[in-house]
Amino acid sequence: MSLPRFRLFRPRYWLSGVAVLALGAVVQTQHLDDRATLWWQESRTPLVDQLASVWLPGYRAVIQAKALPGLERDETSGLTYNPATGTLFAVTGKNPLLLELSRQGEVLRRIELKGFADPEGVEVLGDGRLAIVDERRRQLTTITLSDHDLSLDAADFPGFDLGFADAGNKGFEALAWDARSSSLVLGKERGPMGLFSLPFPGEDGAAGVMQPFSYGNLGMRDISSLSIDARTGHALVLSDESRMLLELDRSGQPVSFLSLIGGLNGLEHGIEQAEGVAMDEEGNIYIVAEPNLFYVFSKEPADAG
Repeated sequence: MSLPRFRLFRPRYWLSGVAVLALGAVVQTQHLDDRATLWWQESRTPLVDQLASVWLPGYRAVIQAKALPGLERDETSGLTYNPATGTLFAVTGKNPLLLELSRQGEVLRRIELKGFADPEGVEVLGDGRLAIVDERRRQLTTITLSDHDLSLDAADFPGFDLGFADAGNKGFEALAWDARSSSLVLGKERGPMGLFSLPFPGEDGAAGVMQPFSYGNLGMRDISSLSIDARTGHALVLSDESRMLLELDRSGQPVSFLSLIGGLNGLEHGIEQAEGVAMDEEGNIYIVAEPNLFYVFSKEPADAG
């Protein structure tokens, strides 16, 4: 009597099963199903709504992977634009520095940050001050910077405890200034990931009470940086693990996205560790990535092919 033949255990069936599982893992970890939803949503967006938004599909890389000199080991992170000076500011986490950059990716100034453990985000506030988020210390510090400062000490400026004492290295990395509501929008990296609104300053001149910010499905694995478009009030949410920049409207609903994968949006190679995003008054988008890479995206003319 012959024994039954178990076809499911043949190598070709086993390999097919592994392939299906691997594909499922890729879909889940890279949120390809969410991206498909976003693509479908974008394809149905009327032109009038596209014109009223940032509309990220219209952007292409015009400067990519430009190395910021002397910062190869400093882990460049966070990014903000200062309209008063026409320059950008970033921070470095490994060796705490505040950097002033030109919009072409030239390092104009290095400012030593004393008393900071792991600065991950920086933002220009409406009154000319800058806010810096120290992820490891869970601190938001507001500083006043002069044109000649080359060193700043956290002990000399107000600091605010952001809570989440058990967050460790999965705390707040991102922040953006929302001029329309006079508040900061903060992004918690993950574990859990989240967006929060912080009135700043509050009625007594200090930080207000931080509240969760309502938003739709981001389709992201983490949040690494934020920026607010002053023209539309829409938020740009950056994820380094998902290699994506997402536009949210004022109600927190996804509008459009920009893929940071090589071969798309003019990128020759993908951006692997995108850690900071900012936008200027002309709508140009700037991204910094670890360890020291600088990118610029600009919108194509309306009649571009």
